[in-house]
Amino acid sequence: MTDVFLIAFILLAAGVIAVPLATRFGLGSVLGYLIAGVAIGPILNALGVDVIAVQHFAEFGVVMMLFLVGLELEPPVLWSMRNRLLGLGGGQVFLTAAAIGGGALFFGLSWQLAVTVGLILALSSTAIVLQTLQEKGLMRSDGGQAGFSVLLFQDIAVIPILAFLPLLALPDAAHDGAGHEGADGHDAGLSLVEGLAGWQAGLVTLAAVAAVLVGGSYLTRPLFRMVASAGLRELFSAAALLIVIAISLLMSLVGLSPALGAFLAGVVLANSEYRHELEADIDPFRGLLLGLFFITIGAGIDFALMSENLSTILSLTVGVLVVKGAILFALARLFQVEGADKWLFSLGLAQAGEFGFVLISFALSNRLLPGEIASILQLVIAISMLATPGLFILWERVFAARGVTQQEAEADDIDQVAPVIVCGCGRMGGIIQNMIKTAGYETTVIDYNSKQLEAMRRIGFRVFFGDATRPDLLAAAGIARAKLVIVAIDNKDQITTLTRYIVENYPQVHVIARAVDRPHVFELWAAGCRDVIRETYDSSLRIARSAYEALGIPREQAERMVEVLDEADKKVTRAIAEHAKPGELWYEDEGLVRAVNRVREPATAHAARQVEEIRRGPRS
Repeated sequence: MTDVFLIAFILLAAGVIAVPLATRFGLGSVLGYLIAGVAIGPILNALGVDVIAVQHFAEFGVVMMLFLVGLELEPPVLWSMRNRLLGLGGGQVFLTAAAIGGGALFFGLSWQLAVTVGLILALSSTAIVLQTLQEKGLMRSDGGQAGFSVLLFQDIAVIPILAFLPLLALPDAAHDGAGHEGADGHDAGLSLVEGLAGWQAGLVTLAAVAAVLVGGSYLTRPLFRMVASAGLRELFSAAALLIVIAISLLMSLVGLSPALGAFLAGVVLANSEYRHELEADIDPFRGLLLGLFFITIGAGIDFALMSENLSTILSLTVGVLVVKGAILFALARLFQVEGADKWLFSLGLAQAGEFGFVLISFALSNRLLPGEIASILQLVIAISMLATPGLFILWERVFAARGVTQQEAEADDIDQVAPVIVCGCGRMGGIIQNMIKTAGYETTVIDYNSKQLEAMRRIGFRVFFGDATRPDLLAAAGIARAKLVIVAIDNKDQITTLTRYIVENYPQVHVIARAVDRPHVFELWAAGCRDVIRETYDSSLRIARSAYEALGIPREQAERMVEVLDEADKKVTRAIAEHAKPGELWYEDEGLVRAVNRVREPATAHAARQVEEIRRGPRS
């Protein structure tokens, strides 16, 4: 028992220490787990730990991940993304697998091995790419959306790939392994298809899949209702785990991938009223087991093999990055992903991904890959993932700047000078400019989303394509003679930069700036803007007013109560903004906390008294 505790301590401590450090340096959690595994690999070997056995246990995290992927796949979402999902995603996987597989075939691998290697390296890192796009505020860009479509297709494609790989098993290897291992390569023990004729085994397999689909549709809801009636949260978590484990067991008994069954069950339950509860209960286990899986991958890296084949491994890694990047670039041009977004898409997804580790493990268990090739592939995947942050830095410093230059050359000539300039015409700026225009004021609208602008032009609005953060474009828009500039773009850093530029260079112009959150309010205040609007704040006030009305308070009184609380919040926010330093947490400064409380406490108490008086007033 002591040995178990020691191993658990080492694994957890490595993850807890390495992942936050990796995240802080922009490497992401997956690379953090890999680095943790590399660091503790010698320790585990010295203790005689069977890393492969731990890895087989941790693979259940992959099953859980695919169950959660299935839960996310609602038909309307997939339908809206169908063109890029199938075109970009399908094209990327097929072309990359064909190109890499062709290269492997050229260097003497059998066609079965070549196809396996191509499929393994065709996938990109969902965890790293999505996290990086979100951190850099690029998810809503055209390149970010295109990348998301490809990653989603890859996540779905893992299922048929897992089903397809066993068909490639080498005859000798398959014969050697027959009767000893299940579809996942682990000791099967029990099997529902052992000894059956081919058609009988096929019928049993189809019956198992049908049982998952029918059970997910008709049996899980009564089960969850019964569990929910007990009122015990831990019982619901146990039921969620029971479903995933039961499906995995059934799939293993009929020789199919447990991940396939979990994915099918997730899709069936995607529209269930228990979907979000299932996600909340399964996700922590999924995260821990996946983390453990990546740690075991890092711990299992053969550094002796790497030192012996360093030039080969580095050459293969560069080759994968170049081939995938070139294919992604060609697809981006074909699907009209333009400018800097094209390079973001091409460089961001050029690496191999975490599912490659899963497929390698699966291929090994099905005797598809020799151990030496599997070890080399693991090193290639890990190094390409480690290179990903550098590729994003390359994009930011070279291609993003070049994309801005191209936009400068292609920006519209602004032949209209209006008293109001609206920078950004998305979900916020579009509504703002429409209301101002309806009131009879002329506006100059600048945005770099060509599709959004084209839609607005078709319904009669005068809008101009260009980067609103460019000083020359602002000058052409007549900012020197404008009365008002509304900064409504959706990038936090760009909002701050643009606001500071206008305040410093055109102090006579009134600036209304969109703030992403309360800390952003303080940044904009420090930049000199005194008219800052939090993007979700007014919606919160309206919800509060509706809540008051739902509780029986008349509309007029509810509006007055909200006005009082709004004024109190503004006083407190202003007090913090006047003293806070951008980038620092104000509540960690004791002096600032005392200064804020001198404003907050009386303002809050006064607001509470006013609200109570209004609430007790005469009701109609």
